[in-house]
Amino acid sequence: MLLSRILEPALTRGRLTFIDPRGRAHAIGPGGGPDVAVQLHDAALARQLLLRPERAAGEAYMDGRLTIEQGSLRDFLALATDCAETLGRLRLQRMLAAASRPLRRLHQFNPLRRAQRNVAHHYDLSDALYALFLDRDRQYSCAYFPKGDETLEAAQALKKRHIAAKLLLRPGLRVLDIGCGWGGLALDFARHDAVAVTGLTLSAEQLKVARARADAAGLAGRVHFVERDYRKETGVYDRIVSVGMFEHVGVTHYSQFFRTLGERLAPDGVALIHAIGRADPPGDTNAWTRKYIFPGGYCPALSEVLAAVERSGLWATDIEILRLHYAETLRHWYERFQAQRERVRALYDERFCRMWEFYLAGAEMGFRHGRLMVFQIQLAHRPDAVPLTRDYLYAEASRLPAERSLRA
Repeated sequence: MLLSRILEPALTRGRLTFIDPRGRAHAIGPGGGPDVAVQLHDAALARQLLLRPERAAGEAYMDGRLTIEQGSLRDFLALATDCAETLGRLRLQRMLAAASRPLRRLHQFNPLRRAQRNVAHHYDLSDALYALFLDRDRQYSCAYFPKGDETLEAAQALKKRHIAAKLLLRPGLRVLDIGCGWGGLALDFARHDAVAVTGLTLSAEQLKVARARADAAGLAGRVHFVERDYRKETGVYDRIVSVGMFEHVGVTHYSQFFRTLGERLAPDGVALIHAIGRADPPGDTNAWTRKYIFPGGYCPALSEVLAAVERSGLWATDIEILRLHYAETLRHWYERFQAQRERVRALYDERFCRMWEFYLAGAEMGFRHGRLMVFQIQLAHRPDAVPLTRDYLYAEASRLPAERSLRA
């Protein structure tokens, strides 16, 4: 089989066996684990995997045309991630990438109306779905595992503590949360740091939950959640935070995003952007993810982000790269999703379950074996807006109890 012959040099660990529609096995890899066998039920699938591997694999798994006969989906995607770089070097793949490059900016073009539709595609799914696999505070972004053995609940609490420390929060400050999700971070800041927070979201479902949580916590007077695009905000804030939202901005709008952030940030203010990035040069979102999971989404190279920061005139006062933290976060989500799989299927159907487990497992392998990472960029108008060394960061973090968010 041509597919196995092309991939043979790429696989330097484990064993991957393709079983073709006639039942013939084509094994590649040196062995030593993981040992995975996949059945290709469609005669055209091997060719499709060569032409457009990410989209073909995802759709075939969703439709049952590719099934895991030995090993697990996570094992298969770990080995597939190892093979992806070799496939990308094929002359045909390079030609296809070059042909699609002019469409890159169109894929990431997110004017207001389109941004609203893209957000609804993913975040306006049933609230019950997210309750089944996220932590209790509904943190749908990379957790923070300083030791590596933290529970998901503790690691998400530590993430919020880490961000609070970088923002140097103190009572009375005005904080803008761009892309506030279900409100967990804003409520945490209001409850424990006595700040006033305005949270922006484009998701009707998230807005409903966030407002209900603020009312239940007695914080509605201190936290204000609104359905508003960041480009429509007019206030000025002492602190601005954005966690897991920048991936939805699109490279076409980076200059506008940082220009708007600068206009909304007080002269002595501090901002923090927490987002997924890539350790590779600028690229594009794979076609399967773009179609089924995050339309309009893109994980940028730092070179793209920092170029826009430079044009805005803001100072990048601190940059931190979180590497395997999201791999661990996604492992927890995948395991929780699998534990509740029958309940997810009752909400949607089997195809939806297969789509989401492919998404969660594939994303984990992108961080664990691929070139994805998370960056945190601290920004300010003035170079002296934050202390001159990082010592303050860890002193501030130690002041904030990690377990505080577990009570949210």
